Amino acid sequence: MKLFRTIILFTLLIGFTIPAIPQFFYKNSGVSTSTGTVGNGQLKNAYKLAYKGDNYKFYSRFVYYVLGRSYLHSTVHKIVNETYKQLAKQNKGYTYRIMDCSSKKGGKLFPHHTHQNGTSIDFMTPLLKKGKSYTFFDKIGILRYALEFDTQGKCTLNKNIQIDFNAVAQHIIMLDKIAQKNSYRIKKVILETNLKDELFATRYGSELKRRNIYFVKSLPRSINRLHDDHYHIDFVKR
Repeated sequence: MKLFRTIILFTLLIGFTIPAIPQFFYKNSGVSTSTGTVGNGQLKNAYKLAYKGDNYKFYSRFVYYVLGRSYLHSTVHKIVNETYKQLAKQNKGYTYRIMDCSSKKGGKLFPHHTHQNGTSIDFMTPLLKKGKSYTFFDKIGILRYALEFDTQGKCTLNKNIQIDFNAVAQHIIMLDKIAQKNSYRIKKVILETNLKDELFATRYGSELKRRNIYFVKSLPRSINRLHDDHYHIDFVKR
């Protein structure tokens, strides 16, 4: 029995290690090409996000190294990194979390309907607890997608924890500014539709509304409920 367990553990280790090896040696260079759409597309010469930067971090080592879901079009990669550099000047000590992007060659990314050509990103909603930054749930990896929030953005597990809508609005504004400078724009934002009023009611919310960024207005109930713990953004060339 002990030998059997050892063999199983060794097999699992090898199974996780082999897919992760290319992630350590991948080099970004040249220009990416996105073809098709976010829902039916491919990605060539992808750019891989760093697992972490000065003020951001990918949400799961397993997803990053084994599943390899951290690839983007080269321009979108630049937009994301430049945005975090600008936010670092405004919010010192604040760490943002990136969730699923695309696979190295694009294509279907279960269970997403999009994320297929390197121009889609899921960003984790930053949280507050009693008005202060709260990061415990930032560290639970893929389980973060399972968190649920009510229509006021309060966590169903603990009503003292809520979405930091002001930080979300600030982040989207900066992404839009940097995208425009790089001849791109935000094509759409997907956030649980009942949360938009809370988002636009913040200090940065009024500026966000003035920028006329398209927020999806209606979604099937099952899809809508999945977008309360993160905000999905699609970028497109202007």
